[in-house]
Amino acid sequence: MKKIVVVLTMLSMAFNTGTYAQETPQQKRIEVLEKQKTRITAQEKDALKLEVQAINERLKKGVITADEAKVLKEEVAKKRALNIENRLAIIENRIALLERNEENFKEEIDYDSITEVRIGIDINGKPAEEFIFGNKKWKRKLRYDRRTYSDLVLAIGLNNALIENESLGDSPYRIGGSRFFEMGWQWRTRVFKNSNFLRFNYGFSFQFNGLKPKDNQFFVENGDLTELQESPLELNKSKFRTDHLVFPIHFEFGPSTFKETEKTIRYHIDKKFRLGIGGYGGFNIGTRQKLKFREGGDRIKEKFRRDYNTSDLVYGLSGYVGVGGTQLYFKYDLNPIFENAAVEQRNISLGFRFDL
Repeated sequence: MKKIVVVLTMLSMAFNTGTYAQETPQQKRIEVLEKQKTRITAQEKDALKLEVQAINERLKKGVITADEAKVLKEEVAKKRALNIENRLAIIENRIALLERNEENFKEEIDYDSITEVRIGIDINGKPAEEFIFGNKKWKRKLRYDRRTYSDLVLAIGLNNALIENESLGDSPYRIGGSRFFEMGWQWRTRVFKNSNFLRFNYGFSFQFNGLKPKDNQFFVENGDLTELQESPLELNKSKFRTDHLVFPIHFEFGPSTFKETEKTIRYHIDKKFRLGIGGYGGFNIGTRQKLKFREGGDRIKEKFRRDYNTSDLVYGLSGYVGVGGTQLYFKYDLNPIFENAAVEQRNISLGFRFDL
């Protein structure tokens, strides 16, 4: 009987000892905050390293002098030291608040639902002091000087044809009804290292050049020749269109606004004068004609997608001038519209160009 009592007493003592050894919720919260103190210091030190690297990069490129670099390094070091001091003070105050209150004291942060509390800055969802990709640790590389930008380009305006030995006023195509549309993507790269006055623009575009014949005429393909003929029916609409895929290249001139920060330099051309001179080359990707007329009281609409002996290769000159993202735009095809034509015709266009 005494043996049973002794065993029960030992079990009771062991159980009570385990209960007393368990970590309380209050202690758990304090432990999380203590760990955070170490992490705060590491965060700020690594952030300081990134800022010093950026300053050294500017010094290396000759943007700032050695004396200016020294002043900037002292400023960022002072800032990071104050950050550590202030952030640690916040953690110390929270620990003191937990220690002097009852076990059931609750803060706004529910420590029981999280494993760690972190006060800091995230970059791309990761702590500022590190990025994790798989098991490899790497640090963010600052893009100090961005020399290339890209834009969506749209252009619209009037199109017509310059015909050999004829003036534009004698053109067989309607001035207002013949139009063009262009849509593409361009890259703009600064040519010189320390000046943005000259830029090299390049990209690709889809051009749609339309012609509307006058005097009830339409295009007829006769073997290797394509020519205008008068329709025996009264045409409500006669429209001819060529579609091109081209690759424009321009040299762009104009002033810009220079902006410098501790980490970057940028050149901005918003609301600045711009002049572009260049050309384009590409391919004919489609030719079509649309006719609308009445026959026997019925409205008839016909579409013809044929070769019409148009040139397969497209090339020409182009230019623009304007302010900011809106410019007056001009282009002229050096290739004839129709191959083997008795009289050569070339597309000429004038309109507006928009960089979006």
